[in-house]
Amino acid sequence: MRDTVSTNDARAAAGAARLRWLVLGLVFMAGALNYADRQIIALLKPVIEHDLGWSNSDYAGVLQAFQLCNAAALIPAGWLIDRLGVRAGYALGVGTWSLAAMAHGLATTLAQFTGARALLGITEATNAPAALKSVAAWFPLEERSAAMGFINTAPNIGNVVAPLVVPALALAFGWRPAFVIVGAAGAVWITLWLALGRVAPLPPTLGPAAAETAAAPAALTGRAWLAMLADRRTWAVAGAKFLSDQSWWFLLFWAPDFFHRKFGLTLGGVGGPLALTYLLAAGGAFLGGLAATALLRRGVRIGVARKAMLAIAFLIVSPIAAAQLAPDAWSAALILGVALAGHQAFSTNIFAMSADIFPPAVMGSAVGVASTTGTLGGMGILALAGWSLDHGHGYGPMFLSCTLGYPAAIAWIHLMLPVIRPWSPDAAEAPGT
Repeated sequence: MRDTVSTNDARAAAGAARLRWLVLGLVFMAGALNYADRQIIALLKPVIEHDLGWSNSDYAGVLQAFQLCNAAALIPAGWLIDRLGVRAGYALGVGTWSLAAMAHGLATTLAQFTGARALLGITEATNAPAALKSVAAWFPLEERSAAMGFINTAPNIGNVVAPLVVPALALAFGWRPAFVIVGAAGAVWITLWLALGRVAPLPPTLGPAAAETAAAPAALTGRAWLAMLADRRTWAVAGAKFLSDQSWWFLLFWAPDFFHRKFGLTLGGVGGPLALTYLLAAGGAFLGGLAATALLRRGVRIGVARKAMLAIAFLIVSPIAAAQLAPDAWSAALILGVALAGHQAFSTNIFAMSADIFPPAVMGSAVGVASTTGTLGGMGILALAGWSLDHGHGYGPMFLSCTLGYPAAIAWIHLMLPVIRPWSPDAAEAPGT
């Protein structure tokens, strides 16, 4: 009888493991779609600004509209995901941001394009809290870094595929249909996600009570929100995102222009170097998660493991400015790709640290706060890029700002959290609980 029970338990555990990796695959796909929809504008910048008569500052203004609205929406998006749960909330987010992406193809004026971009910023805010809440719900702590590293490769894969596909679509059908075609891919994801929800009623890895808390609808009270905002852990993560995310936003929206200006690449020629850049970045996200997992499994304390990985990631990023001295586009892509790999390893461990220290009930809201500050940091460097290029100062100021952000983020985390302790159900100091 005991052998039968053990066999059934083993089968149930194996089934649960397969199911959570299927969930992770869909979370990965959503992240790839999210960033493909974001990056289209950067890839098509030369033809759009020619058709609509934009300056660099006009382009920067459109990007700032996205950043500002995305930043304003991230905290409400985190609350929404906590309130609706990841199944309904994620489907709503992907559906609305897909429509917003398609709306870009209908814009004929700068104001209309800015409006579509602002709507995309609002709706895409759901992705980060929904993705991290899904990982926190489905994966135990010792597997969380690897899972976080996997989903953190998704933006890069989206950014690998987009440069290879979007220019071809634009050359074949025009830049307006390119927005519509890529945006429409969200309908496929929603179908798969809702179908999975019918066979995966609850995350199996946390136990019934914790699973209900992590995946089912929940909402923070006003008092709980104030408690979370007063907690040092919230601002440790938020400050680190503000200081380090500027590199990601800068390269996401200005790297195609950098290759165009520096090396004269056309719309059809930029895809290869950009794909290489983000393919290397994807490797950094995945390896950053695996390396942290290996340290934790060897018994390294969680705070030591996280901070060590952040320091290593900074060292990998630090030569980023050398891309300006590269002799050709492929060499520059290699330098930028290695730097972005370091950034993604850094980001993976920041997000994994969030899953470590926050209880599942506030995960979406806490990540919403951190993502807001990261987006605001990106907004600043995008404005700086438009001004710097229009006034003849080149890309140097942005590369310098990117380089300095990482040691500042590490120092901030150490100041706010000298000792990092993982959250547990018995932790009385859990923010917002």
